[in-house]
Amino acid sequence: SGRMERVNKILKHPIFLREQQRIKAFEKNRIYCGHQSEHLLDVARIGWIMILEEKQNIEKSVFYAAALLHDIGRAMQYETGEPHQLAGILLAGQVLEDCGYSKQEREAILEAIRMHRTDPINEKNLAGILYRADKKSRACYCCESEPLCNWSNQKKNLIIQY
Repeated sequence: SGRMERVNKILKHPIFLREQQRIKAFEKNRIYCGHQSEHLLDVARIGWIMILEEKQNIEKSVFYAAALLHDIGRAMQYETGEPHQLAGILLAGQVLEDCGYSKQEREAILEAIRMHRTDPINEKNLAGILYRADKKSRACYCCESEPLCNWSNQKKNLIIQY
């Protein structure tokens, strides 16, 4: 659809592409979950399944934008120690504006990015679904590093759910 064109613009945006390359460089020797396009798309698709299953009124291109941009601040976190959800707001805002998201949509997406590390009280909103999809996207059940991972067994995805 026309609205999903905005998502495809994100994937080609110079800031998004630059930050993906920077994250890849920082994570080239990382044995745990990475933060490349595969992860971002897993979050988008899992979150979209949740939205459909729960009959939430969230527009597809808005959720996909939040999913694709939720880790965009990770390279800055590796450099400065600033939490990536806060660093990401600065980078994501410009990308969203350039890709045609309205002020209201940008505010909702940036709030979801800001909150994606915080266990939400209201899991039915954009931020809550992003948080859950981010956690459920990790395939711990087939990860070679799972025994070394510092996530508790309660947090790990040891069975396929999505």
